[in-house]
Amino acid sequence: MACYLTTGKHMSLYWSVLTVLSLLAITAPVALGFGFAGASAARSPVAPLRWFGKSYIAIVRGVPDIAFFLFFVIALDQAIEYLRHKALCPDWTDPIRQGSDFVVCQAAKMPLGEAPQWVHETYGFSLAVLTFAIVFGAFAANVLFGAMRAVPRAQLETAEAYGMTQRQTFWRILVPQMWFFALPGLSNLWMVLIKATPLLFLLGVEDIVYWARELGGTKTPRFTDYPHGDWRMWYFLALLVFYLVFTRVSEIVLDKIMAKLTHGQATAAGEAQRKAAA
Repeated sequence: MACYLTTGKHMSLYWSVLTVLSLLAITAPVALGFGFAGASAARSPVAPLRWFGKSYIAIVRGVPDIAFFLFFVIALDQAIEYLRHKALCPDWTDPIRQGSDFVVCQAAKMPLGEAPQWVHETYGFSLAVLTFAIVFGAFAANVLFGAMRAVPRAQLETAEAYGMTQRQTFWRILVPQMWFFALPGLSNLWMVLIKATPLLFLLGVEDIVYWARELGGTKTPRFTDYPHGDWRMWYFLALLVFYLVFTRVSEIVLDKIMAKLTHGQATAAGEAQRKAAA
């Protein structure tokens, strides 16, 4: 069994677990950054910024995730290759669009055909991070926009009465207090992001679901030293346990963060903490 679990394909499965964890670790702060920028733009007094922020929130949230993942990655990849093609191959005379094909010179390909495998994998992973960040950034923007509006207006007016500028009021009063209102929605969004990681397969990234299906399928002695029947149920059961454990750990961490944010707040949770400490 030890030899079977340490085959090359199983090592790829273990590596894909690190890929998923890396995706979550990178995507979460990037998506939060997109969300904060989108929410700030949506409440901006400058009309074009406000329209942009609200359009970003509405459009991305209104498109099915699978459709966005398939469209955006292809469109972004072709846009990058198109710009490189115009810069690197100015003497190219053939049309780029040839029916349903998108044809550019070899120098404009992303990544280059002779590039090492890790470059191709890194490029695909980067597109996946950006796509996840844009999609979940829109949902985070909606949560943060609501959290900003939930901060009592009287506190902002008091800050302005004490002579604070709009920038000071935003960063010293609004932003520190909005996290209490935003965390429940953001924690739910984090759970959704965890469950959405199998969408990596749509972006050409070999994730844990891909390898579970690949390793669990029936193997015959002709093609492997470890023949077996259909073991996919057991591999997917292992994935189920992995996601449940990861979800439970996330809930514990988020509960601790929530308890810290509610400390001293004029809320039911904050009042319960004060009574417990008395």
